Amino acid sequence: MNIYIFIRVKNTIKVMNERSFFKIAKALSDPRRFKVLQEISGQDEISCGDIAELFPISQATVSHHLKVLTEANLIEVRREGQHGYFSARQDVLSAYCREVEKRLQVLSII
Repeated sequence: MNIYIFIRVKNTIKVMNERSFFKIAKALSDPRRFKVLQEISGQDEISCGDIAELFPISQATVSHHLKVLTEANLIEVRREGQHGYFSARQDVLSAYCREVEKRLQVLSII
């Protein structure tokens, strides 16, 4: 069994380990959470309150989705007092897309 670690060089992830890959896949599997990530990715930074206004769901549900996305390392938060401002981790998204492509190419060879 190979064990990989994240290597960040200038905000770029070079290798994605198995656990991180599936954690991201699970985080993205929820359609609402995927839409939340789309909204965050479309901006430099967005507050939790602004995200909550975009969706017909409770603030608690928005917070839960943000927690899952943060734990999957897909977004990062900047705290300013009690407020959180979220931005997408483009390096992680890119690394995940490369990993999906790599894994699907391996499957097509089998």
